[in-house]
Amino acid sequence: MNDDLTELLATGERAAFHGRPATGVAPLQRAVELAHARGLDAEATAAAWLLGVCLGAAGRYGSAMLVLEPLASSDPGEADRRLFASLAAATLGSVSRQLGRHAEGRGYDERALDLAGDAPEACFDAMLGLAADAVGLGEAGAADAALAEAVGLAAGRGDWWRQRVRLDWVRAEIALLHDDADEAVARATAAVALAEASGAPRHVAKGLLFCGVAQVQRGDIDEAAASLRRAATLAESLGCIPLVWPARAVLGALVAPTLPDESAAALSSARSVVRQIADDLPNGYAEDWLARPDVAALLAG
Repeated sequence: MNDDLTELLATGERAAFHGRPATGVAPLQRAVELAHARGLDAEATAAAWLLGVCLGAAGRYGSAMLVLEPLASSDPGEADRRLFASLAAATLGSVSRQLGRHAEGRGYDERALDLAGDAPEACFDAMLGLAADAVGLGEAGAADAALAEAVGLAAGRGDWWRQRVRLDWVRAEIALLHDDADEAVARATAAVALAEASGAPRHVAKGLLFCGVAQVQRGDIDEAAASLRRAATLAESLGCIPLVWPARAVLGALVAPTLPDESAAALSSARSVVRQIADDLPNGYAEDWLARPDVAALLAG
């Protein structure tokens, strides 16, 4: 592989997991073009998956789906392509969950698991996605079972920082499903610490969001407001708008009785972001997104 393609892929990967995701879009688009032109199929699929990750993390869900759908739905053939087809399907599952389409997400994650074969990272992403899908569908038993499988796959893999952070996110979600706010706060706090140690600010912001929501459920209002402010500010600095709107929306509702000006500003920011997300979605998806109960309630407020 030529040095220019290697550098483009490295730049895109850094943006996806350690920087501002939007800055990885142009390099990865170029990487896809170069890899296809040179007949480097494995590199092209890797670049396309990373491109989908960057687009999704930046809230450009429609653009992410356009990139990832062909990867996830095509005949994977060779092992490398099969791996990235599985990762693409799991990423589509994540996009679906972010849009509130958890049943659709489950379909993608089942596809991801079918494609994963013996690849441990792909198996993990698919299984953890299935756990998160079950949380969104209110299926505690299915969530617990899928989480247990994901925990087993991650056992002994200290180098899996990304997977371990995401594991604690889902542990926090499942704890909230079981009304165990103390456990949720502990898991979210652990996720933040590992993400910070791994130099992954986007993952820090998401961990802070989970922490803030769990602190609300525990009744720690001041601590929750601080966590949500940190989550929103960091997400805004990274251009990670999928994290901005829930952090600002929850913060706005939380501080409304005591800090009305901050509340109004936070809610206005959240409304702007959900409309921005809709702008990149296909028509049917955009309509469903804006009609989603929590989004509709935010826009009507």
